[in-house]
Amino acid sequence: MNKSVADTAALLEELRSLEIELHKDRSRRRMEALLHPDFMEFGKSGRTYTRDEILNEFATDATLPVVQSNHFAVTPLAPGVALLTYVSAHVNADGTSDRVTLRSSIWVQTELGWRMRFHQGTATTPAMFDQK
Repeated sequence: MNKSVADTAALLEELRSLEIELHKDRSRRRMEALLHPDFMEFGKSGRTYTRDEILNEFATDATLPVVQSNHFAVTPLAPGVALLTYVSAHVNADGTSDRVTLRSSIWVQTELGWRMRFHQGTATTPAMFDQK
């Protein structure tokens, strides 16, 4: 395996891990560390969210849905900038999934580590989650 392929594989694993962490740990402290100060999101609803809106939305102790995600891919865009794409779904108590969403995030490497600068979710069909 050449160095750039190994580097890309390591980057994919690092950003995949951070993205999954955001699905599980919505503590304000951790979200502040992972969301870039200039973060913005285009939600699957079509609404635009700022960093402050996201931090406030998840400030409550609401129970988070179980999120499953797969089909991760990373594309380096520039030194210290990468696009992460994947598919996610909420898992219901009966094991079925819904709210299947195509997701893309732009991560930037800062002096504090990788931080999410932009995120977009686009609703899709359950077939997208299940395909290989």
